[in-house]
Amino acid sequence: MSTTITICDATTQNWGKNDTVFNLCFAQETITVRDLIRQRVQTEVTSYNKNQPANFKGLVQPADAERTLNGFKLRRSRLIDWKVQADEAVEAFEASRFFILVDDYQVSHLDDNLAITDNTVVTFLKLVPLVGG
Repeated sequence: MSTTITICDATTQNWGKNDTVFNLCFAQETITVRDLIRQRVQTEVTSYNKNQPANFKGLVQPADAERTLNGFKLRRSRLIDWKVQADEAVEAFEASRFFILVDDYQVSHLDDNLAITDNTVVTFLKLVPLVGG
């Protein structure tokens, strides 16, 4: 039996308003934070590679891409390697460049086990640097 969870993206700038909402399916009812990040990245990269939209809307910026209002624009059209992106996302999590909230509870470690159900909501909260002097 598979479990489908809801993924939401938010930033500290728009807290309470989700940028992106989508579902992820897992074959098991217990996953690690690392599994969650890798599955999320694999899903978004596979979708991008299949459809090749103008912008990549993903958790982390691909190499040779520039940030835009609608994601990341690759300088040249190409396929993205999901494993490279997943490694970057894991590093970003370890460096606290984003936080993960599972049902409003912050998870801290990549090897933490998460019990998930079809009602589980996971928020990836990306930090936005403060501007000013």
